Amino acid sequence: MGNVRRKMKIVCIGAGASGLFFALNCADEDHEVILLDSNLKAGRKMYISGKGRCNITNNCDTKGFIQNVIRNPKFLYGAINRFKPSDTIDFFNEHGCPLKTERGNRVFPVSDRSADIIDCLVTECRKKKVDIRFNQKVMKIEKKDDNFVVFTRDQRYIADKLVIATGGKSYPSTGSTGDGYIYAKQFGHKVTELKSALCPIMIKETVSNDMLKMTLKNVSLTAENDHFRKTIFGDMEFLKGCITGPIVLSMSSLINRETDVALYLDFKPALDDKKLDNRLLREIQGSPNRDIRYLLTTLVPRDIIEFFIENTDTDPEIPLHSLTKETRQQLLYDLKHFRLSYQGLEDINKGIVTSGGVDVNEIDPKTMESKLCESLYFIGEVLDVDALTGGFNLQIALSTAYSCAQGILSE
Repeated sequence: MGNVRRKMKIVCIGAGASGLFFALNCADEDHEVILLDSNLKAGRKMYISGKGRCNITNNCDTKGFIQNVIRNPKFLYGAINRFKPSDTIDFFNEHGCPLKTERGNRVFPVSDRSADIIDCLVTECRKKKVDIRFNQKVMKIEKKDDNFVVFTRDQRYIADKLVIATGGKSYPSTGSTGDGYIYAKQFGHKVTELKSALCPIMIKETVSNDMLKMTLKNVSLTAENDHFRKTIFGDMEFLKGCITGPIVLSMSSLINRETDVALYLDFKPALDDKKLDNRLLREIQGSPNRDIRYLLTTLVPRDIIEFFIENTDTDPEIPLHSLTKETRQQLLYDLKHFRLSYQGLEDINKGIVTSGGVDVNEIDPKTMESKLCESLYFIGEVLDVDALTGGFNLQIALSTAYSCAQGILSE
């Protein structure tokens, strides 16, 4: 007689990206998968991802992917190679949710609707007969012999395998309230310090209403201190009391464990000092009777000119024909090194993802199983892994979920 495959009851807490993808990959005729969520519908946080469009992955190779992971990239080598970004694209294309690749290799549904990504995952779960139960807030978990007992307000679930896919602590209104960290500690796991990631950066400067309407395109933002220096190129925006946009969000994840950070904005990163100086000279020679305020209109968006003048030593009334070399060089420097006064990051609740989480040294990188408690698994954002903006974090959720499912199915 051959080996008889043991029928298992598997409970997964959290019906977000990682929970849904785990469930549809793990459910089969031999295993019962129950997916619990405290919300009334699945994928609450995915609905707001990518401004409601859901940037589901990044169309890059595994090497490029790992280069965009900030926390514990080595831990993800196996998971990303087992389920690559190209696998994600194939999955959704083949299951009725066609995808498209945009600037920065960001991948979105062709429909530009997050709901279509979520509906696709939920539909596949239903096809696999996953038992999805909403409005099930987990109150307590107990380990009894070889089983886990999960208590909600009105139900009790017994599981051979327990998967924690509760997300992080950012955007708590979507159900990400940090419960997974409580469960992890209950079973002896270390939870590394939680920090805000992919969030706005607060600044001291006063931002005018006109600036709120604009996007600075093709600029670069540099952050530095005594031992750290990073520069990111792309687009950014101003909000009241802070800056945001793709390069700011990514920068926030790089500096969330740094102190005394200096921020510099380069309005003309495509031009080195010599080329920019030559451009200044051409503009001056072409309009010698105009003033510096006019000159700035040829260099930065109009809505930011007053902000630039107020936060530099620029005298906007100086006629260009009397502009000294020293003043011109100072203007050049300010355009390339415009200082923003760093006031810290927005609260963790405002972050797109959470930096920190369940210590990956205590997790098997092949199966996502706890090294401290047999048959307990952690996937997605609850782990101490996070990446830059651009679809990388959702791919981490899918890849760790897939690895976990394959690990359980291989038993």
